[in-house]
Amino acid sequence: MLELDQHLASLMAKWQDQLALQRRFSPYTCSAYQHDLLAFLKFLTHYRGERISLSVLRALTRHDWRSWMSERHQTGHLASSTARAASVIRNFYRFIAKEEGGELPPVQHFKTPKKPHLLPKPLSVEQAQEVTENIAILTEESWVGKRNLAVLFLLYGCGLRIGEALSLTKTQAPVRGQEVLIVTGKGNKERRVPLLPVVVTAIQDYIQACPWDLAKENFLFIGEKGKKLSPRIIQLALERLRKILGLPDNATPHALRHSFATHLLSAGGDLRTIQELLGHASLSTTQRYTAVSSQQILDIYQKAHPRAKTGGYK
Repeated sequence: MLELDQHLASLMAKWQDQLALQRRFSPYTCSAYQHDLLAFLKFLTHYRGERISLSVLRALTRHDWRSWMSERHQTGHLASSTARAASVIRNFYRFIAKEEGGELPPVQHFKTPKKPHLLPKPLSVEQAQEVTENIAILTEESWVGKRNLAVLFLLYGCGLRIGEALSLTKTQAPVRGQEVLIVTGKGNKERRVPLLPVVVTAIQDYIQACPWDLAKENFLFIGEKGKKLSPRIIQLALERLRKILGLPDNATPHALRHSFATHLLSAGGDLRTIQELLGHASLSTTQRYTAVSSQQILDIYQKAHPRAKTGGYK
């Protein structure tokens, strides 16, 4: 178990409060930030052979930083993961500077791996249809199958993040005839998402089949023991389904959200509208889907055009 100086532990608790209350990060984001920082402090504990305190953090050197990055590389962490963790650590150092003042190492200038420019990996329309048509076959409990289907319809039919879907309460459950769902996303920002009738039907079918008192539990989606449903349960269900159907590794819950955006764009959807539907703060984030859509068009052309493999007309 990681042993921290009491004052540092108190600062970390204040930092977490700031992330949750002032910056309005989701519980999932706050948990990920805490995980990355604790992993860094654990590394320092073993590397320096002492209990980590604020004075130790103030004495951090470039050599310490490079050793941490080297250790992450050797243990199989991706460059994107290390870059994200470095961003978290820098965030905590900025918090320390604001709370405590004094000299701190210039961690913002310490080098980190560049984040690779990764494009979203959506499913094809056919693959997305396969997932939604077969997700219910994985369990003998019919209500669990209906629950999983309702969750996936919210991801693919409405473009929700899995955390957004699983945070919905029973009172937010759409009723038949409802056309819009109000979703609370990152930064506690609300957005309005159109509802397809098939999505509403899937949710209502789940509610009617669920043996638990959802009004009492409050959350719309719950696990088999009656507690709030964990994202991992949906992830595991899709992992099993991939093996059964022979789908690619990118058939994940988040890929369904990517597929929602990409398929809308391919069908002529407006980029600004898709930005609003996804809840992206920046249009540049949504613009990644234009590259995906263009690549899909090129792939189709190369597979279908009779001259694509011969280098064109001569």
